[in-house]
Amino acid sequence: MEASCPSSGFVTPRRKDLNNSSRKIKDSAADWHNSMLKWETLNDVGFSVANKIVNIKISNRRESEVEAFEEEEASSNLEKTKLQYNKELEEACTELLNILHKMTKLVLKMEKLCANMKGILDLHIHQYGETGREMLLFHTWPTKYFYEASVQLTEMYKRELQLKRAIVQEIAHTSNNDLMKVELSAWLYQPYIEEKARLLIESMLLETGHRTL
Repeated sequence: MEASCPSSGFVTPRRKDLNNSSRKIKDSAADWHNSMLKWETLNDVGFSVANKIVNIKISNRRESEVEAFEEEEASSNLEKTKLQYNKELEEACTELLNILHKMTKLVLKMEKLCANMKGILDLHIHQYGETGREMLLFHTWPTKYFYEASVQLTEMYKRELQLKRAIVQEIAHTSNNDLMKVELSAWLYQPYIEEKARLLIESMLLETGHRTL
């Protein structure tokens, strides 16, 4: 049974409500971890495909340069090379676009996880008030820490997705070797996903009991 506080207007939550909140946060922490693992897998596969695109472009350029010196067979061989080149490049670009689409879906899921954390936080604020005492659901983190961690992670992956999208749009059209290397490096090392992302998720897993000391 709920006990109300007439002077403050706040309601003491039932144990069932707290259990539901802790379960939802624990599930969200696991979903965060799984989403980040899937992202890393997609990032590795995407790098391989992007590297393939660069190699196709460089190889085609070299073959074209060699055939330019062989006047008799240059015309027919160059045409065959272009057809093969266009087919391979198109297939690789389509594969990279598919990977980007999967990454986009992951970021949408991350945004939903963040929204879920915000919903739990809003519920607790409603129950306790902005300055009221909050009953910890786990060890040391109040509910707002889970939300704040989710916001930081979501922003990192949103910015990284924007970079990935730019690379996908440019890499097939880039002709400068040095610029292509920069694009490959940016894809692989993910500058917008900071080192603290790993610390945030590991702390979240530790708090919710998915990890043990």
